[in-house]
Amino acid sequence: MKSCLVRKFLTSSKNCGMGKKVKKEVEPPPKDVFDPLSIESKKAVTVVLMLNSPEEEVLAKACDAIYKFASKGDENKVTLLSLGAVEPLFKLVSHEDPLVRRNAIMVFGIMASNNDVRKLLRELDVTNSVIARLAPEEDIVVHEFASLCLAHMAVEYTSKVQIFEQGGLEPLIRLLSSPDPDVKKNSVECIYHLVQDFQSRAAVRELNAIPALLELLKSEYPVVQLLALKTFGVISNDRETRIILRENQGLDHLFKILETKEFNDLHVEALAVVANCLEDVDTMQLLQQTGGLKKLLSFAEMSTIPDIQKNAAKAITKAAYDPENRKILHEEEIEKCLITLLGTDSDGAKAAASQAISAMCENLASKDAFRIQGIPQLVQLLSSENEEVKEAAAIALANLTTASPNNASAVAEAEGIEPLINVLSAKRDGTVANAATVLTNMATQEPLRLSIHGVMNAIVEPLQSTNSLVQSKATLTVAAFGCDADARTELRNASGLEPLVKLLHSKNDEVRRNACWAVMVCASDELTAVELCRLGALDILEEINLSTGRKNNFSEGALDKLLDNNLSQKYSQMGYLSSSNIITDGFYDYGQVKPGVKLLSLEELSIQELNDHRAIILVNAKLPEASLSAEDKSQDLYYGRTTSSSSIRKSSKERASSAVASPVEEKQESSGRSPSSLSKSSTREKGSRKGKGKKEEDKPKEEEELQTMPKVQQEVILEKLLWLPPFDSILLDYIIDASKIILPLTTTKEQVIALALFVADKMGGPIERDKLHEFSWELHISEIEFELKCNVVPIGKIKKGTFYHRALLFKVIADRIGIGCSLVRGEYGRAWNEVKLVDDSPQGITGLLLPPQTYIVDLMYQPGCLMKQGSAEADHYLRI
Repeated sequence: MKSCLVRKFLTSSKNCGMGKKVKKEVEPPPKDVFDPLSIESKKAVTVVLMLNSPEEEVLAKACDAIYKFASKGDENKVTLLSLGAVEPLFKLVSHEDPLVRRNAIMVFGIMASNNDVRKLLRELDVTNSVIARLAPEEDIVVHEFASLCLAHMAVEYTSKVQIFEQGGLEPLIRLLSSPDPDVKKNSVECIYHLVQDFQSRAAVRELNAIPALLELLKSEYPVVQLLALKTFGVISNDRETRIILRENQGLDHLFKILETKEFNDLHVEALAVVANCLEDVDTMQLLQQTGGLKKLLSFAEMSTIPDIQKNAAKAITKAAYDPENRKILHEEEIEKCLITLLGTDSDGAKAAASQAISAMCENLASKDAFRIQGIPQLVQLLSSENEEVKEAAAIALANLTTASPNNASAVAEAEGIEPLINVLSAKRDGTVANAATVLTNMATQEPLRLSIHGVMNAIVEPLQSTNSLVQSKATLTVAAFGCDADARTELRNASGLEPLVKLLHSKNDEVRRNACWAVMVCASDELTAVELCRLGALDILEEINLSTGRKNNFSEGALDKLLDNNLSQKYSQMGYLSSSNIITDGFYDYGQVKPGVKLLSLEELSIQELNDHRAIILVNAKLPEASLSAEDKSQDLYYGRTTSSSSIRKSSKERASSAVASPVEEKQESSGRSPSSLSKSSTREKGSRKGKGKKEEDKPKEEEELQTMPKVQQEVILEKLLWLPPFDSILLDYIIDASKIILPLTTTKEQVIALALFVADKMGGPIERDKLHEFSWELHISEIEFELKCNVVPIGKIKKGTFYHRALLFKVIADRIGIGCSLVRGEYGRAWNEVKLVDDSPQGITGLLLPPQTYIVDLMYQPGCLMKQGSAEADHYLRI
C-alpha cells in the first residue's frame, strides 16, 4: 500500500531570513546547522520512523500524515500496527506540545476502531493517558478523539473496568454538555457501553448524569438522541434511576418523542425506556391520571410499524408483572389493544402480544376478557410457521386455561385440539411443554377429555425429550388422560409406556414425581399393569420407595396400584392379598420371590422343562368357548397359548353366538342374588373391556387380512399373539357347586364355614395334626406335573392340597361368590385366610353394633373352625 505522505523539514521564519531588517549585514549560518531540506515520502514506514524524532514539528506533522493514512480504511490501520506505530504514538499522547498531543490522540481515536489495535492498547494500558486528555483545559478536538478512542475501547469488558476504575465516567458525563456535537456523541456512546455493567449504572446516578442525558434528547442530531435513549434503556432497569427520571420529567421528554412523527426512527428505543418505567406502580398511576397511558395504548394500537407494535406489547408485558399494574391496565381495557396486536402482520408483534396476554392472565377479569376473541386468535397462531409465535401462543393458552374451565372449553370450541396435538412435535421445548399443559387443563373436564383423541400417540415423543420441563409436563398429560381405558390402550399401542418407565429414573424431583403419578393412573387396568411390570416399573418403584430422598407422594401409590392390578406379582412379592384384591382367571401362585428377582410370565413358565422346583398353581376357570374379540384376546396374551387357531377366524356373528353365560351367573339370576356378588372378576373384566373393543365392522377386515396371509405366517402370528392358559373345568365346577351350596345361607359366618368344609373336602379332607407328615401331597403334585409335562398345575387338578393350596382355593371361590377374605402367605409352606365377622350382640342388648373381628379360617385340622386372630389357637395354626 502506497500513499503520498509529504514531510518537509522546515525551519522557523527567523531561520529563513524573514525577521526584522537591520542595517547590520547578515551573518552566514553556523557551520553545524543543516540547511533547510524538503523530503517527499511515499512509504508509511518512513513516516512511522519519524515518530521517534526529537523535533516537535516533525512529530506533529508525522502524526497528521498517519491520521490521514489511517482514515482511509481498516487495512491501513493494520499496516500501521504491523509497522509498530502504536507504541511511539502512545508516548506522544502525553507529549508536552499541545499540537503533538492533539495529532497523536486523533490517530488513536481513529485507529481504536480496529480490534487488533484495541488489543494492543489494552496491553499498553493507555486508558489513563486517554482519560487525562478529557481535562477541561484540553482542546475540543482532543476531547473529540479521546472520547472516540474510549468509546471504541469500552466495547470490551476489560476496558470497561479500566475506564470505570480510572475515573473515566466523571469527565465523560461533563462532556455531555460540550458545545461540540461530536464530543457529545462520542461521550454518550462510551457511557452507553459502560452502563452495561451495574457498577457504572449506579455511578451514573450518583454523578447526576440523568439531567444531562435528558438534554441530549433535544439534540438536533438523531444519532445523539438515539444513543441517549439507548443509554436510558439500560439504566432505567434500576428502580432508583426510574425514580430520578420521573422526578426530572423524563416521561414528558419520552412522550414528546413518541408524539412527534418526524422522530419515528426513535420510537422503538423510546418505548423500551417507557416499558421499564411502567414497572413502577407510581409511574403507572401517574400516566393513568395524566392520560399518558391512553395515549400509549392508542399509539400501540394505531401504529403500523412492526417494531413499535412489538415494543409497545413488551412494555405492557413488563408492566403486567405487578398486580397493581395489571389492575390499572385492565381498567384501561388493555385486552382490546392486545387482541388487535394479535391480528397484525408482524410475527414479532404477535409474539410480544401473546407474551403480554400471558402476563395479564394473573388478573382473573382479564383472563375472562380474552375468552371470546383472544383465544380463537391464539389457537390460529399455533399453526404459525414462526416458532417464536407458536411458542408464545402456547404459553398464553396455557396460562389462560389454568384454573379456568370456561377458557379450556373455549379452546375446544375454537377447534384448538388438533393444533395443540400437532405442536407436541414442535421444535421448541417451550411450545411442547405449554401445549401439553393446555391439554392437561382441558382433561380436567371429563366431557372434554373424552372428546380428545390422539393425545397419547403424540405424547410419546415429548416423553423422550431431554428437557426436564417437557418431561414433567408430558408425564402430567399422561396422568390426566390415563384415567380413560381407551387412552391407556392408545399409549400402550404407541409404545409410550417404555419412555414413561424410564422417567422414573429421573434425577429431577418433579419429573420423577409426575412419572410416578402417571404410572399410578395407567396401572388401573391389568394389561397395562403387567406391561409396566415387564418394563421394570415395579423394581424402580421399590428402589425409589427405599430412598428417603427420592420417595414422593405418588411412588408408594404407584407401587400399590401396579401390584393390585398384577396380583400374581403382588402375592409372590408381598405374600398378601387383601379382600379387595379379587383373584381373576390367569392368576398363578409362583411362590415367594426374593427382592430383585423378576417374576416370569405364565407363558414363559409353562414352556420351561420339568424341574424339581415348587409347582406353579394356576387359576383359570374361563370357558374356552366364550371367544372374545381380537382386542379382548390381546389382554390375555400373558395367560397361555391357544390350542387351535380356528377361533380367531370366526366371524363376528359366530363369536357373539358362541359366547355362553357362566352356569354360576345363570344360577344367580334364577336365585335373585346380585350378579356382582357372584363374580366380581367377571364384572370387572367386562367393565375394563367397555369401550376397548374395536368396531364390529373392523373385525371382519382384520380377519380378512389374516386370512390373506400365507399359512406359515398365519401360524407364526397366532402362535405368538394368542397364547391362552389351559382351561380348568374342575375349578369351574367347584365354583358352580359352591354357589349352589353357599349362596342360600343367610349369614356370612355360615357361608365361611360352609366354604371351608367344601374346600377341605376337595383337597383331601381334614388332616390330624399329628399325622400331617403322612399326608403325601408333594408326591401327588409331582404326579400331576409329570402327567401334564409342565410345571404349571391347574388348581382344580389338586386332590391332595396342603395349607397354601387350600387357602388359595378358598380365596378364589370366596371372591367369585362375594365373600370378603384375605390371603396371607406364611413360612414353610403355610398360608391362611382371614375374614372379618361381626360377633353377636350380648344378651339383653339390642341394636348394639360391634366392630368386626378378624378370624383365621381352619382348612386343615378342623375345617370350618374360626380362630380369633392373635389367639393361641390361631398362632398354633399359622406356625409349625
